[in-house]
Amino acid sequence: MMDTTPGLDLYHDGHRTRLKWHRLRLSLSAPLFSAETMAKGFAVGASMELDLRVRADGGFVVLHDKTLDGETDGHGRVRETAPETLRGLVMKAGGTPPILSEDLARLLTTAHPDALLQFDMKDDLATIGEAGLAHLQALFADAAGAIIISGGDLDLIAALKTRLPRIARGIDPTDTLVALLAAEGPAAVESALEANLAGPTEPDTVYLSWPLVLRAAQAGLDLIAICHRHGCKVDAWTFNLADPDAGFSDTEWARFSALMALKPDQITTDEAPATERAWRARITPGR
Repeated sequence: MMDTTPGLDLYHDGHRTRLKWHRLRLSLSAPLFSAETMAKGFAVGASMELDLRVRADGGFVVLHDKTLDGETDGHGRVRETAPETLRGLVMKAGGTPPILSEDLARLLTTAHPDALLQFDMKDDLATIGEAGLAHLQALFADAAGAIIISGGDLDLIAALKTRLPRIARGIDPTDTLVALLAAEGPAAVESALEANLAGPTEPDTVYLSWPLVLRAAQAGLDLIAICHRHGCKVDAWTFNLADPDAGFSDTEWARFSALMALKPDQITTDEAPATERAWRARITPGR
């Protein structure tokens, strides 16, 4: 019978690597941003990720896109939509209402001590504004240890450090580092990463695409080790098996095992249980 235990973590050479449930789902065939999956993750102590967009009143809703029509049965810009309107919409995948930030604050009170929920902010500081910062501060100031807030706008992350100093922060310099590796080589990448780590955001976690991590390693640069020297954890995103039921292909295994050898602290995946099963199958003695 198939192992139905949710994917939580992997162990290699004495190092624990958490599996993060990307966009609140346990498989690519599951609905995005499922409140049911979030509740399950809170019960078992999972690491999970969701996207946040600011709404008309300065609060937030769990959506990825700037407009409503891609993920819901609504229309228009999320930024211009009131919370009562959002509550009346239905997600195209799953048929449930969108999750609002007030729902998150309530659900977080039920979380297992090991659970971690990443808020990936999809708007910049100018869009979120003072109302959005105040909303986050009012709802989540006491959620230290249960959430980490990340985003592409470093000014936003720095502002959140001031407003929510006890909440962990994450940064993702992947696009910049990919471009530097191609144009200028590993020395330029190392310099840019060091600058980010020493910068005003004071990140707890650095989010790096797994292909970048492996390409840098092939060029002689261990990005994860650099982050670890600064006391930062690394999340390698987003590794998904091509055939979750079959497990790792030989090519996938070569890449995944090389990634695990570099000791990331977390791997983002839409297939956490299948990845855990596939890992166990490959490391079982006698295979």
